[in-house]
Amino acid sequence: MLKLSPYCYPEVVSSTHMAEDLNKAFKKADIHTTVYAPTPCRGVDDATRKKFSKIKHFQMEEGSIDIYRFSLFREGKNPILRALRYILCNMIQYHKGKKAKTVDVVYSASTPPTQGILCGRVAYKLSKKNKRKIPYVYNLQDIFPDSLVISGMTKRGSLIWKIGRKIEDYTYSHADKIIVISEGFKRNIMAKGVAEDKIVVVSNWVDLDAVKPVERKENRLFDEFSINRNKFVVLYAGNMGEAQGTEVIIEAAKELLNYDDIQFMIFGGGSRYLDIKDRVKKEKINNVIITELLPLERVSEVYSMGDVALITCKPGMGNAGLPSKTWSIMACNTPIISSFDIDGDLSDVIRDSGAGVCVAPGNSHALAEAILEIYSESKLDKSRNVDIRGYALKTASKDACVQKYVDTIVGVLSEKQEYSF
Repeated sequence: MLKLSPYCYPEVVSSTHMAEDLNKAFKKADIHTTVYAPTPCRGVDDATRKKFSKIKHFQMEEGSIDIYRFSLFREGKNPILRALRYILCNMIQYHKGKKAKTVDVVYSASTPPTQGILCGRVAYKLSKKNKRKIPYVYNLQDIFPDSLVISGMTKRGSLIWKIGRKIEDYTYSHADKIIVISEGFKRNIMAKGVAEDKIVVVSNWVDLDAVKPVERKENRLFDEFSINRNKFVVLYAGNMGEAQGTEVIIEAAKELLNYDDIQFMIFGGGSRYLDIKDRVKKEKINNVIITELLPLERVSEVYSMGDVALITCKPGMGNAGLPSKTWSIMACNTPIISSFDIDGDLSDVIRDSGAGVCVAPGNSHALAEAILEIYSESKLDKSRNVDIRGYALKTASKDACVQKYVDTIVGVLSEKQEYSF
């Protein structure tokens, strides 16, 4: 299998745990993976980047994964430079990918959106070179250009939107299978003409053996951040980009400053992280502690720390997908408040599971009121008596979801497909 990706180990992104789980599953299924990726930059320090800049090839998972690196400048916050970096990355991956040997299937995720065109073209070139069909499996985690329209970065009918739709149509038409993360995604791309039999719905998942509740008295994070264990902790952990609209958390925290026993704990990263951190310090919002994301192995401590966990988005962004951290939060049996579009997949999950409260996105007062609702219940020792973790076990267990990926890859390899040149 050939995988072309802008990010790879040791980089830390929101889906790192899924990549690691898939790597192990592909190895177990005897699927060898060849990866072409740039010098690591996201979630790594300068020393790590320097170390890996000197390593052009290394293996993982006992030789079942070959990773080939190429040099590329570090990713920054400037959107133009980031776009340029993606384009250069795609150009290099195209030239390397079309020359790859012993490839039976091409696989890619949807970040950046141009990965779809890149891998569609590479699969075509490899098919032509090998005189046999090389199928392409596309893992759709973000629907572009819909996400740009929802976030207000462009408008439907604009030049960017039209280009995005061309990219989208090309990707879907050249992919043999499209893995989507929710029924909402499936409905979206079927409305754009994608045949239902081409789509496989696989929820993002959580390793319920690795992610589990941690008793408050045993949770080291309270000591590390000097937080009284008797306080009611409102937790946010994850990306703090434009789409997440995490400023609403800070506004809600300001409304609740008079509650001495309510503590906001934020583990963040992304384009808005430093701005929000500076704002908390400048405005002396002293019921908020904000720090960088912790390593993946501490996810159980992070989500068990909260009496309630927040998931936010900008208004209109809630139909862009179900955040994968939803399942990690539920695995720790932690209630959720979603400041998210109420007609999206996340709201459906929260309502179905009884895991928490849904409020309109961007409404800081409604968010503060929802926090107080759960806070008051805790003070009165009222339990919602909902097995949140049990719902995650039934819906998003790692073994079941990972197996669907393996079955999809094996399935396209077993299909006898004619190919004309």
